[in-house]
Amino acid sequence: MAAATLPGEYSRLCRAAEENRLQEYNAALVIQSWFRGCRVRAYIRYLHRMMTVIQKWWRAYSARKFFRSKVQTEYFIMKTDFYNEMAVRIQKRWRGHYVRKYVHNYYALKKYLESLTIKNNLVRKDLEEYAIMREKERVKKDLERAERRTEHQARKMHHLLSTEQVAGVFNSAYRQYPEEMEFLLQRARPLSPKELPKKNNDLLGFHDWTDCRRPFSFPATQPLPPIGKKKPQGPFRDVAEVFRQRYKPLEPTLRVATSFCSVEEAREELKRQEWSKDIQENM
Repeated sequence: MAAATLPGEYSRLCRAAEENRLQEYNAALVIQSWFRGCRVRAYIRYLHRMMTVIQKWWRAYSARKFFRSKVQTEYFIMKTDFYNEMAVRIQKRWRGHYVRKYVHNYYALKKYLESLTIKNNLVRKDLEEYAIMREKERVKKDLERAERRTEHQARKMHHLLSTEQVAGVFNSAYRQYPEEMEFLLQRARPLSPKELPKKNNDLLGFHDWTDCRRPFSFPATQPLPPIGKKKPQGPFRDVAEVFRQRYKPLEPTLRVATSFCSVEEAREELKRQEWSKDIQENM
């Protein structure tokens, strides 16, 4: 009987295994995915720890390297400052020695001042001689200018020369000898009309109307106060007043100055006055 039931049991077990195969397969997949996830997460944690270690060592190395370069720079600056200070001290000592020995040497300075005094005396003497020479030249020029002025004056006053009938102004009868101007008048040559100086009308307040190079302008100066003398008889007027009247600015005519409709305006004004007059009389 047991042998008769064995195939049936075996078939039942195979059927049950076939029925549970899919469920077991899914369970195996879940177990495998969980295990693989745990393994991957553990590996990632290991990588994170290793990366942290690498970063720590690299940052420490970079910090030590930067610190060493900073220390070297500061040490170099300190040495440079020290050497500069020592150089300044050496220069100070040397310059003090040089100045005390050569620059502010009392005997050398005294000798230099003595030579400078001698040179100043020579220069002052030369300047005095030059000043005397310039003064002589100035006096000579003044004398020559005065002589030319006197000669020009004598040429202008040639009509005051003495004649056989009339004694001149500079040949007084009460003097034993005539003045020097008399001899100058005898030697002087009269001035020709071309050599006579031209009158400057601008200085007198007049304008040359023939000269077109300059614009006309009225005299800006105020007239002088009147002199206590009788005025000359005749219709004489001030030159500036005549010029102002002759060249007075343009004035608009009556036609231009009045309005175009002045007649109508006058009529309206007359009507208004008559109307207001009638109202007042009625009141």
